[in-house]
Amino acid sequence: MTTSAETTARARDLLGVSRLTNRSLTSWLHALPGVDQVGCDSRAAGLRTRSIKTDSKRWAIDLAISMIDLTTLEGADTAGKVRGLATRALVPDPSDPSTPSPAAVCVYGDMVAVARETLGDSDIKVAAVATAFPSGRASLKVKLADTKEAVAAGADEIDMVIDRGAFLAGDYLTVFNQIAAVKEACIRADGSAARLKVIMETGELVTYDNVRRASWLSMLAGGDFIKTSTGKINPAATLPVTLIMLEAVRDWRDEFDEQIGVKPAGGIRTSKEAISFLVAVSEVAGEDWLTNEWFRFGASSLLNDLILQRQRMALGVYSGSDYIADDAPSAY
Repeated sequence: MTTSAETTARARDLLGVSRLTNRSLTSWLHALPGVDQVGCDSRAAGLRTRSIKTDSKRWAIDLAISMIDLTTLEGADTAGKVRGLATRALVPDPSDPSTPSPAAVCVYGDMVAVARETLGDSDIKVAAVATAFPSGRASLKVKLADTKEAVAAGADEIDMVIDRGAFLAGDYLTVFNQIAAVKEACIRADGSAARLKVIMETGELVTYDNVRRASWLSMLAGGDFIKTSTGKINPAATLPVTLIMLEAVRDWRDEFDEQIGVKPAGGIRTSKEAISFLVAVSEVAGEDWLTNEWFRFGASSLLNDLILQRQRMALGVYSGSDYIADDAPSAY
């Protein structure tokens, strides 16, 4: 697996510099094409109007369910609540065993062992938020300890937050070094590694150009996924911001032959919204990203609506919302 030193060496090679500095990173990031905000917003609005026919809609609903990171990230989380969430991931709709399972259950690090035990040997991943989530305001030593503890407890994936203050101050090297160090902390004792999702908290990045720069910086530093948000502030996951991220991973693969995942998180609550995001994935990044290996929804309340829509298409009528479990935190 990749060490911090190896990540830095690779970045030097990709940038064509002998030493990685704030100056070299600034030059590289600010040379990226600027984002046409009006054009981006207009394209997102157009994608929302796409009509999806019945068979395609069924397929899209099942795909969206399989892409969910079923999430609880509350200070009041208990072991019982996490067990309940993980149990629901195993059986999302007891009335229909053909319903796909979500991709992962996402919890705080101290709840990883509970989720891991409940999920057993299923294919559902355990994801843990780390690095002083959601603020990221902690020393690197604390962030690395947070990550290592979650990995040791059985996390398959780590969702880290970048230092937005450093990024907005133009201290790109600090952001790079922290991502690279967390990437190394994801390595297990047996040499395998948890996948790293880098949360940029796009609602705090102010501009679309910053979203593009943060996306490229996160990929350069070794992120396996780039993720919009913590779900704790507004705006969270918007379609225009996700379009920018999808363009970034597409262009990154074209240039460096490496595929990176995308995870919009927070505020996506309806099947209609989720399908708009899937249309964007198909049209912007391409079909290779239409799998839960490369695209995720950070959501919980979304699952309820997808299941209701799935039942309606099967039965021809809507089930009442009281027939669907309501265990989703309001932030998601």
